[in-house]
Amino acid sequence: MEMMSAAAQKLDFLNLLVTELRNQNPLEPMDNQQMAAQLAQFSQLELSEKMNGQLSTINGTMEKMNGSFEGAMLVAQLDFARSLLGKQVSFYEPDNGTLVTGQVEKIEFISGRPTLRVKAEMPDSGQQEYYVSLEGVEGIE
Repeated sequence: MEMMSAAAQKLDFLNLLVTELRNQNPLEPMDNQQMAAQLAQFSQLELSEKMNGQLSTINGTMEKMNGSFEGAMLVAQLDFARSLLGKQVSFYEPDNGTLVTGQVEKIEFISGRPTLRVKAEMPDSGQQEYYVSLEGVEGIE
């Protein structure tokens, strides 16, 4: 069965309506309210199809904008990470939760996100290397 658009169905209905009006029995005319109700239903269906098409276009545009936004955010994060190279940053040590300060030595991508490689001098164990996400930076010196 072939799918027809609401506009095509409405046109078919109007052709059928005109044919019925031409050939109706003058003693038993068609019900005007029923014709008007059917015509209104076709108009509503046509509007719904147009809205669905417009929503699809909007969704496509939003997806493109999302991709552009994510790319822009990644560039901004990378620029921020670059600005931290050689600087002292503070972050919470993952194992015991103490605040640690160390120097940013390098930027690496982990799971597609810029991550800082930080060397910090620890009182107990000497120099340690940490991987710190940008969100994990608590302070910059």
